[in-house]
Amino acid sequence: MAHTLPALPYAFNALEPHIDAATMEIHSQKHHKAYVDNLNKALENHPDLLNLDIVSLLKGIKNVPEAIRQPVINNGGGHHNHSLFWEIMTPNGGGEPTGEIGDAIKAAFGDFAAFKTAVKTNATGQFGSGWSWLVYNPTAAKIEAVKKPNQDSPLMDGNVPLLGIDVWEHAYYLKYQNKRPDYVDAWWNTVNWKKVNELYANAKAGK
Repeated sequence: MAHTLPALPYAFNALEPHIDAATMEIHSQKHHKAYVDNLNKALENHPDLLNLDIVSLLKGIKNVPEAIRQPVINNGGGHHNHSLFWEIMTPNGGGEPTGEIGDAIKAAFGDFAAFKTAVKTNATGQFGSGWSWLVYNPTAAKIEAVKKPNQDSPLMDGNVPLLGIDVWEHAYYLKYQNKRPDYVDAWWNTVNWKKVNELYANAKAGK
């Protein structure tokens, strides 16, 4: 079964003024669509892999034939990363996290401000394109702030992505140009903490 482009859960302009409508439309309908199309193309002669859901495909990346592994990493990672990105943002989002994820952040980082600093440091320190992530590490049973280059998925490391900031230039350049730190600061106003809490609960439960 071919992978498909998910519909955005809100209008293109719903995250303004933090993320502009033009960026959201191009990002979701052009860039994300290209990842989906190229992933399906890479898998077209491998029906056993095409029938896997995206999470299983990325978790088992070492089982993907070497001839198509990098295209699957690039495009499969791009597909999953973006699908999650749209869900962890919401109109009128932001603020400080509450519930279990709020408690976990305080336990792991000391306070919310220190957590934001760690994530921003990874986001601004990622050379070139990539992502800054909050992940759940099931082996250590704790959350961690990590950065990944390009569209590499935390799933390939055995971690579960909970929150991620896309720092590819296509995610912010129309509005912020080369001011990546300004984009990161504004992005916090879009976070859907309810969704992040849900992802954290599922990750701890092994779902």
